[in-house]
Amino acid sequence: MEPVASTVREMAEDSSFGHAPVMLTEIGEVFAPIVAGTLVDATLGGGGHASSLLAAHPALHLVGLDQDDAAIAAATEQLAPFADRVRIVRTRFDRLSATLSDLGIDKVAGVLFDLGVSSAQLDRADRGFSYRADGPLDMRMDRRAERTAADLVNGLEAGELADVLRRFGDERFADRIARALVAARPITSTGQLADVVRGAIPAAGRRRGGDPAKRSFQALRIAVNDELVVLGDALDQAIDALAPGGRLAVLAYHSGEDRIVKARLRAGERGGCTCPPQLPCVCGAEPELTLLWRGAHTPTAGEVADNRRAASARLRAAERLGVAA
Repeated sequence: MEPVASTVREMAEDSSFGHAPVMLTEIGEVFAPIVAGTLVDATLGGGGHASSLLAAHPALHLVGLDQDDAAIAAATEQLAPFADRVRIVRTRFDRLSATLSDLGIDKVAGVLFDLGVSSAQLDRADRGFSYRADGPLDMRMDRRAERTAADLVNGLEAGELADVLRRFGDERFADRIARALVAARPITSTGQLADVVRGAIPAAGRRRGGDPAKRSFQALRIAVNDELVVLGDALDQAIDALAPGGRLAVLAYHSGEDRIVKARLRAGERGGCTCPPQLPCVCGAEPELTLLWRGAHTPTAGEVADNRRAASARLRAAERLGVAA
């Protein structure tokens, strides 16, 4: 875990992390009953959601987590008006429990996850996330990490590479793309990667569903950052950290993310019950959560028109059951 102070000094020259917070009104409604306590923003980003919630709740304190140094610097600037109520830590969200322990915090009033990659990260060609601009083949959210997208693209066997594209990108042409990538090695830039991917997909497949490189870039980013590997554990930690009446909200943008979120919330709702869903529970399981609504909420048409990157967002939320001490 890295305190924010050193990060801000290192990144003072890079505070441009403009990012429109997705479903801001809906997030505000989820946490509207929470008037005091600590809120954990487990994916702080530029601090858009956090600043709105802090402004709405003067008695609320915030612990913000993020592994991206540029996001940390931007959020520190964004949240400066609330500095006496904010603690920011540079760490990955699967260290949520350890971070709260280090800060001497037992239970929290809420936890927010805004998953995936931000607009600010996509728009920076030097970060290597975008297939629209040429840049280094990086894709690390935490630039202290050793493994980059270049390591995967140039180091994995064709079968392993195809598995990554299928599992994390739902790519139907994974085998063709993987063989083309291996044949084109070494691949050193996002522009070269995008060109090889596009060239490997049949013409009919290139004419639908947006840029044909999108799914491969998504898959590699998820693999580089272990996004789906750590998500389930992080959600479990968040649920454990909630005080009775505390709320959890999760914005997911990828079907794999949303499946994990849905499964964890349903498990919390059933309390580990092993009885058939269509029958009354007789195993003695105690529910941990109640869902705030069934299914996932999506952005309004107006928000999608203003911010096309919000189109794939899926919001799920739950409240922790139990009696406050």
